[in-house]
Amino acid sequence: MAAAKLSSDILEIIFSYLSISDLRNCSLVCKPWYKYLNDEDNDVWRFHCVRKLAEEALKSDLLKNVPTYKAKLRAFYHAWNPNDCSKNMYVKSNGFSVHRNPIAQSTDGARGKIGFRSGRHCWEVWWEGPLGTIAMIGLATKYAPLYCHGYVGLLGGNDQTWGWNLVDNFLLHNGDSQGNYPTVNNAPKYQVGERIRVILDCEDNTLAFEKNYEFLGVAFRGLPDTPLYPSVSAVYGNTEISMVYLGPPLDG
Repeated sequence: MAAAKLSSDILEIIFSYLSISDLRNCSLVCKPWYKYLNDEDNDVWRFHCVRKLAEEALKSDLLKNVPTYKAKLRAFYHAWNPNDCSKNMYVKSNGFSVHRNPIAQSTDGARGKIGFRSGRHCWEVWWEGPLGTIAMIGLATKYAPLYCHGYVGLLGGNDQTWGWNLVDNFLLHNGDSQGNYPTVNNAPKYQVGERIRVILDCEDNTLAFEKNYEFLGVAFRGLPDTPLYPSVSAVYGNTEISMVYLGPPLDG
């Protein structure tokens, strides 16, 4: 096949003009193309990464746990959805952080761009400002509300959401407390800037969390067979929450 004999320099030029979906198709054409595109840190992925991501995101510590250009690009396509957050929130120019405006008597939420229904997935979430009285991280379906009046546990406050309140270490679903989490005595409180890893297993229908590389245990079981989106809800004005998708979790 003539396509398989093209040099790396020629492939780089061609692939740099193609869309991400086209590149996915190209990886199925022949083994040399698959091998070339499977290198997640080559110049093609660097070109697409630099073209799509904000310079601020690439130069900051936001993506420090995402080692390759392709992984950084993947994280961007899984980041907060600017068209799927509360009217009192907006996604910052870096593409990975959501900012809550200082609106009184309001609880506001944000959802990721992509929901998951199969496979195993891991992403990091961290607060870059005060938590206030309620700061929830977890999951939501596309039907879950992203705004409500007052200061409440919006994420976990209905049957379409599952949330962990980082302020008091309580789990919430369908408006009911699911108990303390993690299930240890005197669990340490969340500190601003700590990265929480969220682990969704769509095969076992479970949601778990990890902090400081310590697995905290399964938080929710029996999740529904429907697309579930990374989500947060916040009440404190001018606080910011960042989220970076990492891919399948590493076992062990």
